[in-house]
Amino acid sequence: MPPGLKDVAAQAGVSIKTVSNVVNGYVHVAPETRARVQQAIDALGYKPNMAARQLRSGRSGVIALAVPELQSPYFAELAGRIVHAAERRSWTVLIDQTDGHAERERNLVAGLRRHAIDGLIFSPLALAGEELARGGDETPMVLLGERVSHGPADHVA
Repeated sequence: MPPGLKDVAAQAGVSIKTVSNVVNGYVHVAPETRARVQQAIDALGYKPNMAARQLRSGRSGVIALAVPELQSPYFAELAGRIVHAAERRSWTVLIDQTDGHAERERNLVAGLRRHAIDGLIFSPLALAGEELARGGDETPMVLLGERVSHGPADHVA
């Protein structure tokens, strides 16, 4: 069984809350205490449980980008810029290529792949605004491009 917060707290001689504060980067921890906790983390090989963190926060730290084709210089550059912007905010980007197929786009909008993401940046090719409005779940979505001007989400053209 991998070490948990309780193990790190016992090794460092601090409370579980103090370990949590160090792991989450809170600034109000004395430097000596932070160093002691970090030594215990390193000694035990503690790694935060991402599944537990996601359950607690209700966020995955993942956004999706869905575009018709990645071979297009425009979409390739767009994907790169989104990945870099997300990285600066400690987010991960999941990239999907729809090939402009209506069924793949419907699946994205219906939420079949959206259960593990916090948001979708989507450039639809096959779907129109009415169909986009019908099939969505509550995951935030931003639409890209010129095809959908009156869609159910924020739109960047």
